[in-house]
Amino acid sequence: MTIRNDITIIGAGPAGLVCAIVLARAGCRVMVREMHSGVGHRFHDDFQGLENWSKEEDVLTEMRAAGIDTDFEYHGFDKGIAFDPAGQVHQVCGARPLFYLLRRGRTEGTLDRALLAQALRAGVAVRFGDRVRHLDGPGVLASGPRQAGMIAAGQIFETDMADGAWLALGKSLAPGGYSYLLVQGGRGTVASCMFTGFRDQALHVRATLEFFRRHAGLRMQNPRPFGGFGNMRLARSAMQGGHPVVGEQAGFQDALAGFGMRYAMRSGVLAAQSIIEGSDYAKRWHRELGPFMKTGVINRLIFNLAGEAGMNFMLRRLAKTDAGRLLRLAYGPSLARLPLLPVARWLYRAPLADPSCSHVDCDCVWCQHCKHDELR
Repeated sequence: MTIRNDITIIGAGPAGLVCAIVLARAGCRVMVREMHSGVGHRFHDDFQGLENWSKEEDVLTEMRAAGIDTDFEYHGFDKGIAFDPAGQVHQVCGARPLFYLLRRGRTEGTLDRALLAQALRAGVAVRFGDRVRHLDGPGVLASGPRQAGMIAAGQIFETDMADGAWLALGKSLAPGGYSYLLVQGGRGTVASCMFTGFRDQALHVRATLEFFRRHAGLRMQNPRPFGGFGNMRLARSAMQGGHPVVGEQAGFQDALAGFGMRYAMRSGVLAAQSIIEGSDYAKRWHRELGPFMKTGVINRLIFNLAGEAGMNFMLRRLAKTDAGRLLRLAYGPSLARLPLLPVARWLYRAPLADPSCSHVDCDCVWCQHCKHDELR
């Protein structure tokens, strides 16, 4: 076993911090360099879902097996309500949690703060406000998305609503994507997750708020706007200048629904293991993440072509069975769907090729980000 002792990781997101933790616990000296003043800079204490359907193994068990403590706040959701484009209600349930609700941002209890604390306990050195122009020596690149293939915008709020999870489909709410409402312990997040139509972000957010007021009894106190973005692409090697690239910098994201945290953290583990063992990182992620990434692109093609009738059919099927089992089948590699991959890759819209957004005098989440936060 070959271990490089001094490793630099660029970026203190989940992928970078998980990589740092695994390396440090294997005896490496690790330095994380982050250009921002703290972790969670892209987030606002908003709720996000850590998906638990793509593999047979529970995602929390997977994290613990990799040596990552799950000491952040999380809540398992094994059921929720989904609305089809006609507003019809579908109760979706799973035999185990479909996802774990957790918070992202700078405050105590978030995934970001918990991973930072673990890294520090493991002996990782972390430097904030440290912009890296060039990386010399062994290292891992984990600086987050450089382009946006999807955006999410909405409100964070306090509420007296009961805990729950709601999802709604329809192009007026979220073109190419979905709207969601998540409530836990008197806190809530409501948003439109768009894969196109970025320039009309404000219209879709207003439509989403009105929809959930009518159909889910949305009640908000002290609402605050928030926005985020994600990047997905099928990388060739996820290597740059001889360094492994992890997380959303490599494009590790689900092309269908945009659930990327599991992929991001797993890529951090794989990069660390490749350094510890002196093995080929590209072969590792192609073997463990590649099939899911390819299936995600195929699923995105099917979703785009299905239309409202296809969405209605999908939700009816999910409501009639264990939704987690059906989603695992949909996300798992399939020889029957594999012939669609060349067409799916060709038709998959390149990031930022959204014709609705010229990126001139635009107020979408991505354009606002580019104005105030120079990319690395």
